[in-house]
Amino acid sequence: MNLEEKKQIVAELNKRFAKSKVVILTDYKGLNVDDMTALRRKLREAQVEYQVVKNTLLRRASEGTDAELIKNEFSGPSAIALSYDDPVAPAKILTDFAKDNNKLEIRIGVMNGKVMDLSAIKALSSLPSREQLLAQVLAAMNAVPTALVTALSDVPRRMLNVLTAIKEQKEKEAA
Repeated sequence: MNLEEKKQIVAELNKRFAKSKVVILTDYKGLNVDDMTALRRKLREAQVEYQVVKNTLLRRASEGTDAELIKNEFSGPSAIALSYDDPVAPAKILTDFAKDNNKLEIRIGVMNGKVMDLSAIKALSSLPSREQLLAQVLAAMNAVPTALVTALSDVPRRMLNVLTAIKEQKEKEAA
């Protein structure tokens, strides 16, 4: 790889680091081709990029981005997971994959300018997905008008019950 190709890779990585919501650094040492392919397929389905890159290129590409906070961790066999939409998806997929395959090591991550250690990434992975959160918000928004309509319709119903009781009482007194 010549110098121009390296500069182009660094520039492209820098752009991707800048627009990503979360960057998770993993150590893939010991994973065979089938496992690596399965992991990449799962990540790709969730619109997460997973790439093995030389550490020197990662360090240079991280300059001026949130990923610069973890550039000292770029050593040994390194692969990065980048997500542009859902920060929970890569954490969830990588954590689940690491449970089944102990050769994948999640090292560190960065999200919104904050460094995340392994426990923070695991906590992030336990959050519901973006779609689930949106469904919960919609359900809550739908519940408010429904409860309001129920409460408003309850007032005339109670008033009608009171009037019916008064009518029945007067009919008993008249009889």
